[in-house]
Amino acid sequence: MTTPRPSTELTADEARRIALRAQGFLGTPDRRSGVRGVLRHLGAVQLDTISVLARSHELIPYARLGAVGRKTVENAYWTTASVGAPPARPNAFEYWSHAACILPIEEWPHFAFRRRAYRSRPHWNHDLPEGTYEQVIKQLRTEGPLTATELGGAKKTSEWWDWSGTKVAVERALMYGEVVCVERRGWKRVYDLAERAVPEALLHDELDDAECLRRLVRLAGQSLGVGTRADIADYHRLKAEQVDAVIADSGLVPVTVEGWGKPAWADPEALGTPPRGRHRTTLLSPFDSLIWERARTERIFGFTHRLEAYVPKPKRIHGYFAMPVLAGGRLVGRVDPAREGSTLVARQVTLDGPKAVPAVAQALVEAASWVDCTDVRVERVDAPELRAPLTKALADL
Repeated sequence: MTTPRPSTELTADEARRIALRAQGFLGTPDRRSGVRGVLRHLGAVQLDTISVLARSHELIPYARLGAVGRKTVENAYWTTASVGAPPARPNAFEYWSHAACILPIEEWPHFAFRRRAYRSRPHWNHDLPEGTYEQVIKQLRTEGPLTATELGGAKKTSEWWDWSGTKVAVERALMYGEVVCVERRGWKRVYDLAERAVPEALLHDELDDAECLRRLVRLAGQSLGVGTRADIADYHRLKAEQVDAVIADSGLVPVTVEGWGKPAWADPEALGTPPRGRHRTTLLSPFDSLIWERARTERIFGFTHRLEAYVPKPKRIHGYFAMPVLAGGRLVGRVDPAREGSTLVARQVTLDGPKAVPAVAQALVEAASWVDCTDVRVERVDAPELRAPLTKALADL
């Protein structure tokens, strides 16, 4: 691919601030559009089963909007919004993007390329008993939206990976686009026929691959503000050659960024006005899209981030669910949290020097309040000399 000559040069600091604004961490948050606005702005919110303070899809809007009610978060994703008259229109659907993600319902047509790919090149680790797929579709058609349990059971055994034939079938139907999830009940996916749940105007696979990819590349560029090809590809887990094929026609513009060493692309609107405003101080989910891509996080923030939940305990460095702390547009430390009754416990705290103490204390107190904890207790600080200042800062808030 021949990259056009960049017309804009950005300093590393300008790129960092553009990225922060694009992700909703710089400037006044749009509280009127709320959680749904955050979802549309980011384009994808990753789902994960781990819940320490809260599940990751709750932490994403909290980090940007502050103490938004957790029931409000759930309703924003998984209740329908009437547009004019019935039938009600869903706000979002779940599908494979960066990982398993909540996506704005308007983007259903732009994942046609992925649905086609799954249908034409299926790769499965589970055998599917004959007739099971057809039975699942028939049951949904007859009985309406159902969970995997209601369809006949999600698992064959207690092992997390050991799906029942029914669960394999309905997940396969979801990947193919015949079934969709636009609702959860008690963290369980509710499956429905796409033809019934997706608004008629959106229910099609008419867009060719190039048009789908152009849209997703443009959306990734807008959500990142500025990024390398690898950054943009990673956002919705596209292949490098898919990005190369469409990026010149995506509306993004080539730029150079000081110290990046690789070509970059930016949202032209992000270049139009300098990023200004108040920085958020907050704990970040390890699954936050600001820090999805490790190489990008190191490049922009000089911060190495790795989720250690799946690392054997003796080999963990920062803790099970270490949450980076964002303050002043920098990543200034980590907190591995837990909850014991009404106490938020900081099992392990890593601070980037004494100047990080007030921000980490503020982030801890605000997070504790959000999850209805009345106390904060610090168990371990990696730099022991900072334990007393952190404890004092917490007491003063």
